[in-house]
Amino acid sequence: MSCVSRKRFAIIAGARPNFMKVAPILRELDDRGDAQTTLIHTGQHYDRNLSAVFFEDLGIRAPDVSLGVGSGSHAHQTADVMIAIEDLITQTQTKEQPFDRFVVVGDVNSTMAATIAAAKMNIPVAHVEAGLRSFDRRMPEEINRMVTDSISDLLLCSEPAGVENLLREGHPQNRVHLVGNVMIDTLRSQVERAKTQDTLTRLQLSPHDYAVVTLHRPSNVDDRDTLASLLDVLIDASARIPIVFPVHPRTLARMKDFGLLAKLQNIASFKLLDPLGYLDFLCLTSQSKLIITDSGGLQEESTALEIPCLTMRENTERPITCSEGTGTLIGNSSELLRKNLELVFSGEYPMGSCPELWDGKAAQRIASLLLSCTEK
Repeated sequence: MSCVSRKRFAIIAGARPNFMKVAPILRELDDRGDAQTTLIHTGQHYDRNLSAVFFEDLGIRAPDVSLGVGSGSHAHQTADVMIAIEDLITQTQTKEQPFDRFVVVGDVNSTMAATIAAAKMNIPVAHVEAGLRSFDRRMPEEINRMVTDSISDLLLCSEPAGVENLLREGHPQNRVHLVGNVMIDTLRSQVERAKTQDTLTRLQLSPHDYAVVTLHRPSNVDDRDTLASLLDVLIDASARIPIVFPVHPRTLARMKDFGLLAKLQNIASFKLLDPLGYLDFLCLTSQSKLIITDSGGLQEESTALEIPCLTMRENTERPITCSEGTGTLIGNSSELLRKNLELVFSGEYPMGSCPELWDGKAAQRIASLLLSCTEK
């Protein structure tokens, strides 16, 4: 590894989980005089509620390049991003403005596709949130993580398990760095602003007296009996505490297909919402009594917020949220969901603490590494 004075970075954002990670890195690099950044939005999430509103809420500047890839199967989406990125790299090289490094975040299809395209064009790649493993290859995100890490040359980890996984897989130690959780940078910088939103007033909610639910993974929503049994537990819980459920488009479609939507719509304390912007959603989660989710990012945010998180997954690539944080893995078991809800209601739920490097300064550490190191 060697040091350089100035670098040109391509920073990739593709889907909703990426935006909260990209925002502080982009801001930190733009504030330093020795970096030039090109923000590339692949368009993997193109719906306003899943994309544009996040740029507005987080104060992210308009993308320098919008690829407009859109939806599709995993293969089609990955291929479309790879083709678009390759064309972009070719254009920049023709103009004698080559990128010094690609910076990718997270584990969505755009992350892996951009990494493959860049690596094939001999451009180094830094992966933010490297090394996370669920050890469940049925998850498309697990494949994306493994492929991205295998061809990235700078691996930036959010928790110690990521470092351990990468070293065990044979990555050189000098390429692996524990930098902390950059998504928590965004949370810490925005949480007080989020609490000034009128979200709770609009929904007639009292702080710390409601639960937030998000579900979208196939294991929870693609089987009618599983989804119905989980919703039955949540309906029962709504007799004790309001349930706020911003519904992912995938989940809404399944609820309609299975004939489960109507009975939820008739329960006043069960509030079904469209997907929310970042500030509205953070206003909700930061003042909730508990969170029930299968979202990886929300597992982390609940730990930083010190709010109980019932994680509707059999495994997690973010084990620190359970070993140190506020999370509990319960799979898609309605029985475990009911049991853990009772622990929360009774005040017996075990609470954890926030990991050491989730301090709001991860982007500073990432920017310093990006600017000081390059592969020759």
